[in-house]
Amino acid sequence: MAYIEFTFTVSNTDESEMIVALLDEINMEGFLEEELILKAYIKESDLDKILFENIIEQNNLKYTESVIEEENWNAKWESGFEPITVLNHNDSSVFAFVRANFHAPNPNAAHDILITPKMSFGTGHHATTLQMMEEMSKIDFKDKVVIDFGTGTGVLAILAEKLGAKSIEAIDYDDWSINNTNENIIANNCSRIKVVQADKCIETLGKADVLLANINLNVILNNISHIKNCCKIASIMLFSGILVDDTLEITTAFEKAGIKVNEIKSKNNWLLISTELLP
Repeated sequence: MAYIEFTFTVSNTDESEMIVALLDEINMEGFLEEELILKAYIKESDLDKILFENIIEQNNLKYTESVIEEENWNAKWESGFEPITVLNHNDSSVFAFVRANFHAPNPNAAHDILITPKMSFGTGHHATTLQMMEEMSKIDFKDKVVIDFGTGTGVLAILAEKLGAKSIEAIDYDDWSINNTNENIIANNCSRIKVVQADKCIETLGKADVLLANINLNVILNNISHIKNCCKIASIMLFSGILVDDTLEITTAFEKAGIKVNEIKSKNNWLLISTELLP
């Protein structure tokens, strides 16, 4: 399986984040950030060339392109993977430490999470996943039913189990994400996560007390009715993967659907929206 590597020269972190935000909308599978360099990866067969070129032209971006094999992609991804430290919301203690098996654990971390650094989105490096983990430090997961919609690597589902959730349903439609999530579940000795391959939000373990949806705007909008059907009244629902520019569109959709917005945060142009399902 061949992948395309797009290399962009950037002037600062803000520009890099802007490009990530734009390309994530056309389903790039992964990004690597180096000093003043951003690399984006996608399966050759999955690239929509028209959408890609529209983004390039509209934003006056310059890039180089090369084709690489999957094996070489993984080697690059692993070499660029650094551990992630997530702090507790109310103090400076280490809430979670996300690492690969070739990193030493952090003895001060409340929750140690092993993630095989493959090309699935959601290792904790991106602002959307990081914000979700930070927000999870505020929630009581003890004996809760959890749905992780758009699980990616399974990192949020794994954290939910470590926080005491009774059962977790990890949903994704991508074959690679499903395989990677299963690998990470085993690596973290998890036993209460059920992996479900689906392109919409479904519940198979009972309605959720907590829903985690780190996924893009269109998938959330297309799944609002399914998400409501999967959740208990007054359930906590966290959403990320949404750009700041889409705040009005998503909050309007939530209001129409009877989903109350409790808090909105942003980091690097990405939103974290904390909501609850109204009766």
